Order: sequence, then structure tokens, then C-alpha cells
Amino acid sequence: MRFFDTHAHLESEQLKHNRDHWLKLAAEAGVVAINTIGTDWQSSRDCVELAECYPQIYASVGVHPNYANEATEEDWQRICQLAIHPQVIAIGETGLDLYWKDVPFDLQLVWFARHIELSFQLGKPLVIHMRECETELLRALAEHQRDGCINGIMHSFAGSWETAEQCLDWGMYISFSGIVTYKKSDALRDVARKIPRDRILIETDAPYLAPDPFRKERPNHPAMVNHTAKCLADVLDISLKELGQLTTQNAMNLFRIET
Repeated sequence: MRFFDTHAHLESEQLKHNRDHWLKLAAEAGVVAINTIGTDWQSSRDCVELAECYPQIYASVGVHPNYANEATEEDWQRICQLAIHPQVIAIGETGLDLYWKDVPFDLQLVWFARHIELSFQLGKPLVIHMRECETELLRALAEHQRDGCINGIMHSFAGSWETAEQCLDWGMYISFSGIVTYKKSDALRDVARKIPRDRILIETDAPYLAPDPFRKERPNHPAMVNHTAKCLADVLDISLKELGQLTTQNAMNLFRIET
């Protein structure tokens, strides 16, 4: 089995104190690569440092929409400098969030636009967060697309088929987390069934969103990506091995990683 966990937060408090243990479990579960995701300047720096220490770890750098009100211009300049690092394979976590009300929406839009511009500048895909804002996020992407294209991932996708279809039309990838395994997620599994085989990805969003039947366990960790993979394999009516090979190759193609 070969799995690529395209979204985890290995620098988080829940995972960093026993990190070698979680990485050992991940290797035993067939996880061959992990993209660890920054949410502000400090975590982005930590992600890059991890990627420098472990050959199976890559990094993404950015400012999460829920932290945009805490970020400074100096933070952004530092993130732009980090973004050119060879182990940085994506820009973000960026996006929009209307579930939490801590950050003014106009400010979120400003920071989202910055990440999109940096993505185009460097040719590295966006890692996009979307919560309770499908219409607003599609509008923002439509305003910033170039020649009908956006290079990116809809991370931990939990939206409608209409939203997924528009993102696919722009050339984006759709990534599924443990949410797709939940009993209430029939509609999301129907969406997953329609995603082209060459555009589907898997992730844990560790330490969050543990898959069934481990939702009450804390923390989620990269080895659990195989439970999400098993669910998607059943949905797509393919073997777990095939699902792993498929999603791993998709990630390698997106991130331009040599196999």
C-alpha cells in the first residue's frame, strides 16, 4: 500500500511531542509522503523545518483565513520567502470561512487574493479551506482565475457537486478527509463517486477530523488516512491498493514530485 496524506498539521501541539511515534505508525500503514500545512508564519516556518529533517515530509506555507487578523505585513514577507524553498510544494492553507466570525470577511478576501497571486507567481498549487462559504469562495476564485485556470486543492471537501464541478472545470483537485467516512455523509460520498479518477486526493487534516470509527480518538494522525482511503475505494468500487496508487500518483503529479 502507498498513501500520500496531502494535508496534516504535524507541527501542531497534539502531534509534535510524540512525532516520531506518529511517523512510525504512518510508515507501517503505507504512508509514503505527508504534506504538513502552515496556518501562520510560525507554523509555516516549523513545517519547512520538518520537511528539511524528514525525507517523506513536504511543506505548505500560508495564513489560514481564521488567523488573518493576527498576521502582519512582515509575516507575509517571511512566508513569501519561505515559499520558494524546494521542499515547499504548495501555498496555504488559505481560503475563506464564514463559520467562525472572528475575522472580517473583507480581510479574509484580501489575504486569499495574496495567496492566489503567490500561487500563480511560483507555479505552486493553493491549499484551499472552505467552510460555510461555497458561493463566496467560488466568486472569489472566479475573479482571480487566469485563462479559466486555478492551480489548487479543495482541501477536506464537504461541499456540493456543483461546487466541485466548477472547481474541476478550473483544473483543481478535490481532497477528501475523514468527513467522507461519517454516517451522515451520503451526499458527500455521492460527490466523491463523480470526481474524475485523476483529480481525487486523500488527507487526514490531522490532528482533526478522525475518520469513523475513530472520531472520539484524539489526535487524528497520518496513519488513519488509510481508513478514508478504504471508504473511497468502496465508493469507487476499486481495491484499496488501487485507490492508494491512484491518489498517490495524483498527488505526485499535482505537486510535481519525482517518483
